[in-house]
Amino acid sequence: MTFDARAALLAKRAETTQRLKGLDESFADIVESVRDSNLDDEHDPEGSTVAVSRAQVASLAQEGREQLREIEAALRRLDDGAYGTCARCGGPIGDARLEARPTATLCIGCAQQENASPRR
Repeated sequence: MTFDARAALLAKRAETTQRLKGLDESFADIVESVRDSNLDDEHDPEGSTVAVSRAQVASLAQEGREQLREIEAALRRLDDGAYGTCARCGGPIGDARLEARPTATLCIGCAQQENASPRR
């Protein structure tokens, strides 16, 4: 590999962890701001913005947690020597793909096949 996968993954993990911390704080702030108020999301015309904001932050946090799981899995693959090997066909995942997406588990060909196949 021509790039330092471990360094890239560790940097991505630190960035994601920091982003999650901020999202958790934002969610707590939203919850706290309505805790002592008499806002009624169902009847207050501004209330829906609180519910929408809360849902958006929760969704972004869930995406961040999933990204952390992918990063941790990639670090384990690095440790056990499976990093850079396609989980589907067993072939190599190209360096360019790994640089662009360090958590990739599929080579370009298998990823294209997976994206092209109809979802059930």
